[in-house]
Amino acid sequence: MKKRLFLGILQVAISLLSVAQVSSTLSPYSQFGMGVLSDQSQGFNHGMNGLAIGMRDGKIVNVLNPASYSAVDSLTMIFDVGVTGQLTNFKEGGRSLNAKTANFDYAVAAFRLLPKVGFSFGVIPFSNIGYNYYAASYNDVNTSSYYYNETYDGNGGFSQAFVGIGWEVLKGLSVGANVSYFWGKYDKTVTIASSDSYVKTLTKNYSTSINSYKFDFGVQYQHPVGKNDLLTVGATLGLGHQLGSDALLVATTYDNQLNTSETTRDSVPDAFKLPLTLGFGASLMHNSRLTVGVDYTLHKWGSIDYPMQGAKTAGHELGYQLVSGQLRDRHKLTVGTDWIPNPMGRKFLSHVHYRLGASYATPYYNINGVKGPRELSVSAGFGIPLANSWNNRSVLNVSAQWVNMSADNLIRENTFRINIGLTFNERWFAKWKVD
Repeated sequence: MKKRLFLGILQVAISLLSVAQVSSTLSPYSQFGMGVLSDQSQGFNHGMNGLAIGMRDGKIVNVLNPASYSAVDSLTMIFDVGVTGQLTNFKEGGRSLNAKTANFDYAVAAFRLLPKVGFSFGVIPFSNIGYNYYAASYNDVNTSSYYYNETYDGNGGFSQAFVGIGWEVLKGLSVGANVSYFWGKYDKTVTIASSDSYVKTLTKNYSTSINSYKFDFGVQYQHPVGKNDLLTVGATLGLGHQLGSDALLVATTYDNQLNTSETTRDSVPDAFKLPLTLGFGASLMHNSRLTVGVDYTLHKWGSIDYPMQGAKTAGHELGYQLVSGQLRDRHKLTVGTDWIPNPMGRKFLSHVHYRLGASYATPYYNINGVKGPRELSVSAGFGIPLANSWNNRSVLNVSAQWVNMSADNLIRENTFRINIGLTFNERWFAKWKVD
């Protein structure tokens, strides 16, 4: 029975691999770098805006710090799945536009493998790419006015399917690691057309497909700091490495008068790389009711070159190549809190988790030589216990998040998200005795 249930959950996670690649964004900013980065939150920390590095609890699957897996007890099997819906408002000048999307968010699981050793597996997103917009510009040649219409379209994204392990090597001290299959693709197209039939139409298609790996490590130390207070500190490390995939560019020029086309192809070998990532976090739990925490993460994108066409020199456009200075280091600071009125109380509302969180993140790419948009976000949520005659440990997690992305003289985005996650927490490995 245990084997069938385990294989069933594994099959569900694998079946969601293709769904995980469906883009959950319509942001024009997703055309830069590797797209809009996911915060990789689960149900328990969506309401805390992704707070995770110093969070440790045997009733959750904390993917962002694999050292936390060792907290899962010997009677527990956790399966957590979530979906997200969002509404985004785009503003530029005096114009405004709304767009909405919904998608599968994540599927993760965890259980005790050996004494003091926890095991986890699942599927989580890394980034999303999805946009479609156009820009018009006007010229005046020989007193005859005409316009250029530039259309930008793109879709894709990158995901991780991982297995992880956490081990409590000493009392209070745990280490862990996630090993991920990292995969995804994008397809970006730029079309430049003109109202003048004498002007040629140019279409550029940028694409790639990546199949690689990803390694992430974590450590946590938990220690009482008073009669009723428990402090947990943590750190994470994500290894940066070459992804080994080529960036492809296919350019097609169409002659509107002669009804002919010319196609050129160019590529950049080993064009993509994951950055070195460092994270530090801490949380303080008071009286098993109130938890407050803070995280800081650094993504070293600034040392990575990015494939693009070089600037024009003497009227000639340089070839497709790796260019430095397009990406920049990303810093992110998150604070959050989780409050349970009375874990030992008899009233239903005394067992509900009430969560709040906020984050600030700097951009990881430049746009036309200047900083991209900063990101400011706040969230709130609930963890609602699902109690019945045979299970009182599963939780329905519901949260709302507001995200603002803005930069001087660029498009402003305001996104409102609803996240719904269901954490199945079952006592699979208990031995029952019948008298």
